[in-house]
Amino acid sequence: MRPRTYETQTSAPERALLVSLVTDETRRSGIDPELSLQELVQLAETAGVEVVDTRMQNRETPDSRWFVGKGKALELKELAQLHGITTAIFDQELSGAQVRNLEETLDVKIIDRTQLILDIFAGRAKTREGILQVELAQLTYLLPRLSGQGKNLSRLGGGIGTRGPGETKLETDRRHIRGRVSELKRQLESVTATRNLHRERRRKTGAVQIALVGYTNAGKSTLLRQLTNADVLAEDKLFATLDPTSRTLKLPSGKEVLLTDTVGFIQNLPHDLVAAFRATLEEANEADLLVHVMDASSPMRDRQREVVEQVLSELGAVGKPRLYVYNKIDACSPSELELLPGDADTLRVSAFNERDMQMLLHRLEDKLLGDVCVLRLPASRGDLAALAYRVGEVTAQETEDDWLILTIRLNPADMEKYGQSLEAYRVSADALDTGNAAFVTNVETETEYRTKHE
Repeated sequence: MRPRTYETQTSAPERALLVSLVTDETRRSGIDPELSLQELVQLAETAGVEVVDTRMQNRETPDSRWFVGKGKALELKELAQLHGITTAIFDQELSGAQVRNLEETLDVKIIDRTQLILDIFAGRAKTREGILQVELAQLTYLLPRLSGQGKNLSRLGGGIGTRGPGETKLETDRRHIRGRVSELKRQLESVTATRNLHRERRRKTGAVQIALVGYTNAGKSTLLRQLTNADVLAEDKLFATLDPTSRTLKLPSGKEVLLTDTVGFIQNLPHDLVAAFRATLEEANEADLLVHVMDASSPMRDRQREVVEQVLSELGAVGKPRLYVYNKIDACSPSELELLPGDADTLRVSAFNERDMQMLLHRLEDKLLGDVCVLRLPASRGDLAALAYRVGEVTAQETEDDWLILTIRLNPADMEKYGQSLEAYRVSADALDTGNAAFVTNVETETEYRTKHE
């Protein structure tokens, strides 16, 4: 059974008080505290928690012992007793000492934003890789905070073959977690090696990949279902799907590409989680085109766009071609739609509108298949002809003696990435129009090729 960051002692939903601290650093960062607290409410509801009340505290800096200050902590204690609250969830990350002090003062379970996100991920991971990644992130987060987990972790323990006399349970737990972390990293290295092998195989076959990226609950999984008829979960919840899913997508020209739905991002995404999921997130870095999906109806959409772009930058995907898709326009008022940007790299859609989905398919094709070029290939080189069909849209095909002439729409980036072996056979359309046979000076003749390879 997977470890969770915290255990629920009762089957009844936990009654939670949500707390946010607004500091000078928060204001400088540009984060809207009200919207962040609203997002924490959504996270709590996703985790199955009943939100009873929310509170916000203003301070210049966090209190080193009680985070929100002792006076505010005592006020929260009265509120918890009055409403039968069992859990207090903080919108910021807490230290082990702060958790211990708040638990003793409030007499309720203390959870911070990071723990809440990790717990949601633990419940959503289904594949072996996802389960390993979440457990690694949980243990990495827990290790430096063991001293704040209560008195039960500081009892003396003994026993033959288990731990030395006088060694505390806290030290034993730390040793056990470090050993488990090392084992998880070893297993993930094996999984990562397999994933890299699959990526290398896709490169060699010239497979074109599109990655759906974006903030959690922007509608990425819904778009994947609508475009490919994929049997994936799509719910109006944060992190409804966790494990990446890839499906074949047929473009209007008939060309098939690989469409991948990646894990959603969120502001203040735990660093341990980003590190554990790096192999999965790098699917975006390997893609030929990133489709950045945004919730057009969200009042936080501009901030959410910044968060996603920041994470993509950390992954090294800054220069990747992008198509920005504003989803859920059916939930927007006319005045809200007017505020959405509109340019060649932007599209406004509703995932449930068939016409919008066809428009999206055509825009994807335009992004992937750009310039028209002509290739003059030896007729015996079926491997080159097959590669041309895989990496581009062949619009015309002719034969001339021992040559195969293909007119193809191909993005220059795709040609550079997959078509090095085709580059030598590229010719100008003008040369073909004039019937000038001298234009094939940079490639070997059919006879020369056969002589060399027989």
